[in-house]
Amino acid sequence: MKLMAGNSNMPLASAIAGYLEIPLTQANVRRFADEEIFVEILENVRGEDVFVLQSTSYPANDNLMELLIMIDALRRASAKRITAVLPYFGYARQDRKPGPRTPISAKLVANLITTAGANRVLSVDLHAGQIQGFFDIPTDNLFAAPVMSADITTRFPGKQWMVVSPDVGGVVRARALAKRLDNAPLAIVDKRRERPGESEVMNIIGQVEGRFCILIDDIVDSAGTLCNAAAALKAAGAEDVVAYCTHGVLSGGAVARVDASALTELVITDSIGNHAVIAESAKTRHLTIAPLLAEAIKRIADESSVSSLFD
Repeated sequence: MKLMAGNSNMPLASAIAGYLEIPLTQANVRRFADEEIFVEILENVRGEDVFVLQSTSYPANDNLMELLIMIDALRRASAKRITAVLPYFGYARQDRKPGPRTPISAKLVANLITTAGANRVLSVDLHAGQIQGFFDIPTDNLFAAPVMSADITTRFPGKQWMVVSPDVGGVVRARALAKRLDNAPLAIVDKRRERPGESEVMNIIGQVEGRFCILIDDIVDSAGTLCNAAAALKAAGAEDVVAYCTHGVLSGGAVARVDASALTELVITDSIGNHAVIAESAKTRHLTIAPLLAEAIKRIADESSVSSLFD
């Protein structure tokens, strides 16, 4: 087994290598003067089971192209099996046609990864579970909920937990976390615009007064939805509001928005290599998924079942 990484998230790759007690495969991933990407694998990978770790986060197109070229280099170097490990799968939010004459970019990216030569995909909290069906190769979609629930029970014991979905579309995700927290009650933030041109109204479905509210989402991008939901929950009498999100995209002024919000804390995993951005925030904290990914990689390499990782 060999573990190789692109430039998108070297800290996570190094942590996974540490858990697996193997070195990262040496590779030269660089750019020419015109920004073309060049990859040279500096070790023999013939007949090897190779795992390539790369989040297709910002800059999404550069990181995606880097991944595709690494996979192609491994295939041409006669690697036995290539598993694309995507802690964060960019373009996942483009999983359907929102209108006429628009693409389904998530499917296109899945096709590109398969065509490049990947034999298998391992990801974490895909934006929609159905994206697994976009790949014509085996795809495992791990959940960060076990990591989050363990952190919640350790840091906030004895609280009257209430798991909150920031929108109607995230109810299934919120319910899954609530089950892990001793079947904690569930609330939903229902956003609606009564008339065109009017501002959105935030309606809380559920009794949150006096509760320790835990907002749960897969992606935090601009953080506008989370911050508005936190304000609505506090206005409804919530004792405290924290947020747990798997993928911290944190674009634009998201960090400043979180720090100025009603949120007590935003907890994100290290699926995206944005450590410098997190260091600037007073309220944002990293939660590592390195042990989760390392265990999945080990089981796939050993041809063992990964089903218990979904429990």
